[in-house]
Amino acid sequence: MFSAFDHKMMSRAIALAKKGRFTTAPNPNVGCVIVNNGQIVGEGFHYRAGLPHAEVFALRAAGDKARRATAYVTLEPCSHYGRTPPCALALIEAGISRVVCAMVDPNPKVAGNGVTLLQNAGVTVEVGLLEQDAKALNLGFIKAMQTGMPYVQLKMASSLDGRTALANGESKWITGPQARADVQQFRAQAGAILSTSATVIADDPSMNIRWQELPFYIQQQYPQSELRLPIRVIIDSQNRLSPDYQLFHLPGKTLLARCEQGDEVWPDSVT
Repeated sequence: MFSAFDHKMMSRAIALAKKGRFTTAPNPNVGCVIVNNGQIVGEGFHYRAGLPHAEVFALRAAGDKARRATAYVTLEPCSHYGRTPPCALALIEAGISRVVCAMVDPNPKVAGNGVTLLQNAGVTVEVGLLEQDAKALNLGFIKAMQTGMPYVQLKMASSLDGRTALANGESKWITGPQARADVQQFRAQAGAILSTSATVIADDPSMNIRWQELPFYIQQQYPQSELRLPIRVIIDSQNRLSPDYQLFHLPGKTLLARCEQGDEVWPDSVT
C-alpha cells in the first residue's frame, strides 16, 4: 500500500517528467525524485535522447545521500545499454534501497527486466503508483512500443452547426487564442503533422510550430531553437501541388505522398 507521502513524491516526479515533453522524442518522458529520511535530496528529468536519463540527473544531485534512499520514477528504470548505460545499474551502484516506479516500461528491451535487475540486487521495488497519470505522459511511446503504430490525434474546428468553412468554400479562423495555443502544444509534441493537398491549396498553411502562440511559461522554458520541428506529411494523390506553396520552403522536412512521380523540381527538404 502506498502512503500519502509516496503519492506526493510520485506526483512531483510526474511534474518533472512533463518538462521534457517537447524535447525527449523518440525517448519517453521520465521524471525521478530521490528521498532520504523524508527529504528530497535529488531530482531530475530526461531532456533529450542521448543525454543522461532522469535517474542519473537525480543521482548526481543526491550524491552520497542516495545511499539507503528511495527513488520515485515515472517509468521502470532501463536495464539495457543504449546511448546511455542502464539506469537500474546506476541506482544499484548508488546504494538506493527502494524504488517506486509508476509503470513497467513497454519497451521490449526493458519490459520488467529493470525491476528484476533491481530486485536481484536486493532493492525493494514497488510498481503501479499513479500508473494512469504516468501512462498519459507517453501515449505515443506506449502505442509505438506495443503495436508499432503511431498515436494519432485529430484536430478539427467547426462552428456550432458543424461547418468548417463558408458556403463559398472560403476558410476562416473558427478557433480562439486558447484553442490555437493548445494546437501549437500538440504540434510541438508530435513527430509529424498530416494533411492533404486540398488543405494546402485552400489555405497555403505553414504546418509548423508558431512559437509566439505558445503560453508564455513555455516560451520561457523552451527557446524556439530547442523545439523540434515535426515532419510535414502531405497526401497529394492527384499530383495537384507545385513547389510554389510556402510550406515547401520553410525550415523542417516535408514528406509528399503521391501516386506518380512528377517532373517538378522540389526543395531538398521535400521527399
